Amino acid sequence: MAPPRSGNQNGRGGNNRSGGGGGYGNSRNRDYDGGRSGPSHSRGRNQIHSGRVERRSNFGGGGGMGRDNRNRVSGKIGSGGSSGGGNSDDFSKLRDVTWSDMRLPPFQKNFYQEHPKTRNRPHHEVERYRAAHQITLKGQAPNPIQYFDEACFPDYCLNEIRRQRYNEPTPIQAQAWPIAMSGSNLVGIAKTGSGKTLAFILPAIVHINHQPPLQRGDGPIALVLAPTRELAQQIQSVANDFGSSAYVRNTCIFGGAPKTRQTQDLERGVELVIATPGRLLDFLSNGITNMQRCTYLVLDEADRMLDMGFEPQIRKILNQIRPDRQILMWSATWPREVRQLAEDFLGNNYIQVNIGSLELSANHNIRQYVDVCQEADKGSKLKDLLSFIYDQSPHPGKIIIFVATKKKVDELSRFINGFGVRVGSIHGDKSQLDRDNVLSDFRNGRANILVATDVAARGLDVDGIKYVINFDFPQSSEDYIHRIGRTGRKHSTGTSYAFFTRKNAKCARALVDILREANQNVNPDLEYIARNAATISSKEKERDRANRDSGLGGSNRRNGGNSNNYSSNNGYSGGNRFGGGGGGGGGGGVGSNSGYGNNAGYSNGSGRSRNYSNSRH
Repeated sequence: MAPPRSGNQNGRGGNNRSGGGGGYGNSRNRDYDGGRSGPSHSRGRNQIHSGRVERRSNFGGGGGMGRDNRNRVSGKIGSGGSSGGGNSDDFSKLRDVTWSDMRLPPFQKNFYQEHPKTRNRPHHEVERYRAAHQITLKGQAPNPIQYFDEACFPDYCLNEIRRQRYNEPTPIQAQAWPIAMSGSNLVGIAKTGSGKTLAFILPAIVHINHQPPLQRGDGPIALVLAPTRELAQQIQSVANDFGSSAYVRNTCIFGGAPKTRQTQDLERGVELVIATPGRLLDFLSNGITNMQRCTYLVLDEADRMLDMGFEPQIRKILNQIRPDRQILMWSATWPREVRQLAEDFLGNNYIQVNIGSLELSANHNIRQYVDVCQEADKGSKLKDLLSFIYDQSPHPGKIIIFVATKKKVDELSRFINGFGVRVGSIHGDKSQLDRDNVLSDFRNGRANILVATDVAARGLDVDGIKYVINFDFPQSSEDYIHRIGRTGRKHSTGTSYAFFTRKNAKCARALVDILREANQNVNPDLEYIARNAATISSKEKERDRANRDSGLGGSNRRNGGNSNNYSSNNGYSGGNRFGGGGGGGGGGGVGSNSGYGNNAGYSNGSGRSRNYSNSRH
């Protein structure tokens, strides 16, 4: 087997020449990881952005908007050129394989050799370990591997584990490794940051090295599907660390990057492919690769892929893979849609591993604060909060600010930049090169604030994130948990803040439950909204309808009438980079004793949580 090529095999840079001249899909501007539109080149096939199959409408000429069957933005408002002609979005030329008509060569998938220490460990010790780490099982599973010296991995894997100075397996690794190495199908339910990437990459490497070498024209032996390019690249980073010494070649394919390098990797042959669904389907449809050798399949963050509308693409891909493959499905939550997907493709032939409760819960290492406020007040509140954070330390660590739309990412970034603070921003319309550079600056500390859409909510593994700020509360409590999960990773602690308005009333009850489960104080205003969510949501809808009818416009109204509440410095001045002790036309500066200072808002000491939770707005 040929050794791996040097360097990462990522496609980088360049604009995706897949649509009109750019722009935004609609007034909500929801970001579902679409690539940046490049020059206006109309094509009569699907447009692929970071793996997402974007279903185009027949709007031609100067651009237009199309929607997929989940009513999410797909078209871009172009400037010259069409939004991608036709509705040929079902990859009809990619025919399902009739596997019953084919003679499939056998393959090996059980490589597990249980260590004597693991096999002979008393049952009560095994159960005590599982209880201590909240491991629950569905089905018969081998004993967990509690220490690395009990693992049955080859020396090249164990040497890399020692080099990276891992102390002991995480709970999901300890229980998942013996299941995966035994060749069993697995459903793993564990929160982000639990170490699940290594839980499937090491068995994948062992699986690959027990198969016959690739021949010319063969597709990959192992396939990992991920919802976003960021997560796919994160997985590839782990695969590079552990696969290079094992001579396992990999490539990462996703939209928003040129196809040339990705095509070359696939045509030369790679044992492991990490992909977003849409870009992979594009390559399969055009005959650039095939899945006939694939015997090890991973669906990472299955709940997120279904939420993003990938289910038809996943089913199409799975129909290209032999039915006796081994499947490992990973999810942070266990909603009905994920259960249905597991039942459809695994039946009852799988072992389920749960780490922690199946109920929605947040990392208990994260202190959570919820500010119930008006939409128009968010800009000034963010300024006060950042001033408070920087008052605690001139080097507060990394901060992620989540917002709902691409437009707001750009506006908020300019707002923060206006105070002389270097800030990065990412969303689906940025090119891959831009996104790589921004994330590199954020990781290396050249910029310690990152403003992002949900593109960064999962798969972003950056050390040193101390604060997560939900400027716009997400659409679901699951997304809230994933967002705040960017901090408090690897047993560290973190802090999250959320601005919660009456428009978010439908999420209030679930948020209260999350806070209580994590032993956090609950803002009384939030409790009031939770008790009256139906009435409040109805009134908000009526108000929006009245605003539209009166011609005020929903978008400006929701942003407080205009974008000036966070589009400029608003006249703030003073010694502190966010306003310090002075102030002018914008209503005065933010000092240490106002807004989020020692005596109000986010206060220091033991009263900090109480002062904030009980504050009324």
